[in-house]
Amino acid sequence: MNIRFGYRTVDYPSVDIGELPDSSALLGDVAALHARMDEDGYLLLRGLIDRETVLTARRTILEHMRVHEALTPDTPLLDGVMPPGGRSVPMMGNKGIAHHPDVLAVLENPVLFDFFAAYFGEPATTFHYKWLRGVGNEGYTGAHMDTVYMGRGSDRLHTVWIPFGDIPVEQGTLAMCVGSNRLDGFARVRATYGRMDVDRDGIEGWFSKDPMEIVEVFGGHWLTGDFRAGDVMIFGMHTMHASTT
Repeated sequence: MNIRFGYRTVDYPSVDIGELPDSSALLGDVAALHARMDEDGYLLLRGLIDRETVLTARRTILEHMRVHEALTPDTPLLDGVMPPGGRSVPMMGNKGIAHHPDVLAVLENPVLFDFFAAYFGEPATTFHYKWLRGVGNEGYTGAHMDTVYMGRGSDRLHTVWIPFGDIPVEQGTLAMCVGSNRLDGFARVRATYGRMDVDRDGIEGWFSKDPMEIVEVFGGHWLTGDFRAGDVMIFGMHTMHASTT
């Protein structure tokens, strides 16, 4: 199929953007999980969180968006249909919808803390601030590393990306630039952009609005896939990622 990726239309799956492999078979083998993370820069763990817990949170979030007139009128609530161009609804932060009990039941699900306790060999914690977003059907997220947004503090910080529903590639899903966390071609990117902070340095967080340009210049390759409620993506601060449209 053809999908939009940044400015370009690409075939999926193809040499331009392939399919993400599932790392769930490695659960329980901490050494193997670390090896996969070191090699690829991410772990896709399908069905890690209870599906019904996620779908309950989805309904709560979409009800919030409907109240704020961010959904297309007279469309099924759980379809989450946004109007052309989308509508901005602030949901990130230290309070509000991001801290609704239904949403926190996903974002702070016990299975996540259990995973990281095993992964780190000690209890883990999470930010009080939550990066909860809804991107319109004509929008996308440009290529970036999360370190520019949240890289202060522990060098063991990881992002946990969770879809609040079933999302096929053509509706806009997460894409990972495999190896960007370690390849020599990205060394200068990690040493410059990867040490910046959007608040401290007053920069735009995105490294590029054209994700394909990144692999053409620096190497690596892009992978994406369909996601289902309950799936979890975990990745480090220096793994380049973006989204399809």
